[in-house]
Amino acid sequence: MNEEQRTPAEPVDDGLDLVHDEAQPDVLLAADPDPDADPDPGYTPGGRRRRKKRVPGCLAALVALTVVVAGFYVAVTKGVDYLSSAFGEAEDYPGPGSGSVLFEVEPGDTVAQMGRELKELGVIASVQALTDAALGNEAANGIQVGTYELREEMRASDALEVLVDPANIVRSTVTVPEGLRLEQVLDVLAEGTEFRRGRFERVLEQPGSIGLPDYAGGDAEGYLFPATYDVAPGDTPRDILRAMVDRWRQAADEAGLEQAAADLGYTPHELMTVASLVEAEGRGDDMPRISRVIYNRLEGEETNGLLQIDATVNYAAGNDLGAVPTLEDLEVDSPYNTYQNPGLPPGPIEMPGAEAIEAAANPAEGDWFYYVTVDLATGETKFAETYDEFLRYKDELRDYCANESDRC
Repeated sequence: MNEEQRTPAEPVDDGLDLVHDEAQPDVLLAADPDPDADPDPGYTPGGRRRRKKRVPGCLAALVALTVVVAGFYVAVTKGVDYLSSAFGEAEDYPGPGSGSVLFEVEPGDTVAQMGRELKELGVIASVQALTDAALGNEAANGIQVGTYELREEMRASDALEVLVDPANIVRSTVTVPEGLRLEQVLDVLAEGTEFRRGRFERVLEQPGSIGLPDYAGGDAEGYLFPATYDVAPGDTPRDILRAMVDRWRQAADEAGLEQAAADLGYTPHELMTVASLVEAEGRGDDMPRISRVIYNRLEGEETNGLLQIDATVNYAAGNDLGAVPTLEDLEVDSPYNTYQNPGLPPGPIEMPGAEAIEAAANPAEGDWFYYVTVDLATGETKFAETYDEFLRYKDELRDYCANESDRC
């Protein structure tokens, strides 16, 4: 039909059907023409197309209204949700929770940062719940660094109560007593932790990684401070050994080790060697006097610089340091044999504690060259200035051993 043949009242058929999209029930889409469909059955050559039914105006208006109302409902719903989250109660679990979750508080963590991590771990339902709980708990400002054991789906306030109590920090301990040689310390660490001895040995092959001072010469003997150490989940052998060296540094600084070495005319490493000898030979109040005997022997003519300390011979022979060396032991060829070699041995022979380090840095005043422990049960030790006096004390020890043979 040409333009002149079409009457004004006749609608124009654009060939597009309006269809309903099931996925979006409030949206009307135009149907794509199908090239494979049959010709329009209402079409006849030279004639007119059959008029299709169209959506009445009132129905179209109703559909449009439905769309508007639906959109308004969604907007209002979202707004209510936003206002609820902003001004209402934060999402929280009812608790008490279940299972076990290890959570580490690191230096500098804020409550909000902890909340984000706890939410990711499934411990709490929302960060806001934790921060709300913290607002009413003054202890939240003092949460300590460490690892805590929590549960999944806890009430935020309950989780906070765990974190504010340092007693809840998860830790195990390992105790290294004074007077152990390095090889014995490694055995204690392997037995008291989950790590094999070889792991610690490999760390010691890189002494710089644990903070040993340069004057240690890369040898940890004498520099792993004897104490009780907390071992937290996640700690490595390097962490443990570094903590021991750090604790040694604290004791050395408290004793003024490096300044004392300069004042006494020795190196800090030599003072640590003296401290290890004092640890092996004495106890308590006797330590400063034993320290003085060592310096007197090194510097005087009474013994020609020979220390003649049994513990050094035992170290060289691989014996227990408190053992009585045999005549064969006294002949062992080693720079640690202070019966054969004048002066100090090359380095410490064991791990000295704070008292021994203090004694090495601050020896007592006196002219002693000898000492004898005359009672092995009590540790009573007598000090002598002359060799004859020393021999009398040796006789006391022999009498003691004759009556207390199980101790000698």
